[in-house]
Amino acid sequence: MKHAGRGLGVALAALLCGCGSGTEQTPFVQRVCLVQPVVLGGETVRTYSGVVQAVHEVSLGFKTPGQIARIHVAEGDFVRKGQLLAELDDVDYRLAVEALQIQYDQLKDEVQRTRQLFEQRSVSANDFEKASAGLHQLGIQLQVNRNKLDYTKLYAPTDGYIQKVNFSPAEMVDAGTALVSLLDVSGLEVEVDIPAGEYLHHDRFTRFSCRAAGIEGEVPMRMAGLPPKADGNQLYHLTLAFAAQPDRQLTAGMNVEVRIAMADTTRRRGVAIPLGALFLDGETPSVWVFEADSTVSRRAVTVDNTDAEGRAVIIEGLSGSEQIVRAGVAALEEGEKVRVVEAPSQTNVGGLL
Repeated sequence: MKHAGRGLGVALAALLCGCGSGTEQTPFVQRVCLVQPVVLGGETVRTYSGVVQAVHEVSLGFKTPGQIARIHVAEGDFVRKGQLLAELDDVDYRLAVEALQIQYDQLKDEVQRTRQLFEQRSVSANDFEKASAGLHQLGIQLQVNRNKLDYTKLYAPTDGYIQKVNFSPAEMVDAGTALVSLLDVSGLEVEVDIPAGEYLHHDRFTRFSCRAAGIEGEVPMRMAGLPPKADGNQLYHLTLAFAAQPDRQLTAGMNVEVRIAMADTTRRRGVAIPLGALFLDGETPSVWVFEADSTVSRRAVTVDNTDAEGRAVIIEGLSGSEQIVRAGVAALEEGEKVRVVEAPSQTNVGGLL
């Protein structure tokens, strides 16, 4: 019986030890949601409607008169720089070049013979100079006619779209008459009209951007021109250039939303935080700042009432670069390690944890 009692005692002790080890638990870690303070008073953003425009619309014509032989483009065509657009009938120009070329070659031979006679002192220096001058003059005339022959072809000076074709083959055109209008797309800009109130404070413009349908994000821009003259509606014409190569989806005539940021000198300074992020440390308003080692530290702040959105305005203690605990601050302690909850769960109504 003694042996049986001793065995029962050992078994009971082992059972108690097993139950004791099962009660050990992992230390509790507080879960928190973070928020970054919103900097106030930096700038005010105004939004206007704008239109994308080509930097230039070029009217192209021949540099010499003639009859149109061929037009190689139509309205709406995209052309590359150096592409042939149209040609004049060049028969007469070719004949003029050939005739002058024959005269030039003949006179050139004569001048060569005169040079030899001059070197032999058989002709005077005056006669030789007259012959040389005549050859030079004829050479200039020949080059002029070669240029006119080249001018019978019209090439695109830049990439762009043919906006309008003003003539048809077989029609006569004078030198400089606009045959086609080319929309230069080597550069795009945005035009927007702003009210007089904004124009008077244009020295406070800090940055520009635009948004367009189908293009993600904001496209940065810079001011290209703002003439000091209002139109009949008291609007001022602002021109914006793209800070970098514009997206290929942007085309002339497209409507965009222009955003103009202005330095705000009237709004209060400081940062805004949710009211739930504040707590009193004695009589001192404070917040919990999330540190790099996943702990929280107490930070005393100076509160200046609330803003229009019901947030607490902090004028001292926070720079705006910190991350702070936005709710559940009463349960935390200095230096406590916490776990960040990325988004409130379905059961965490109001996001209090």
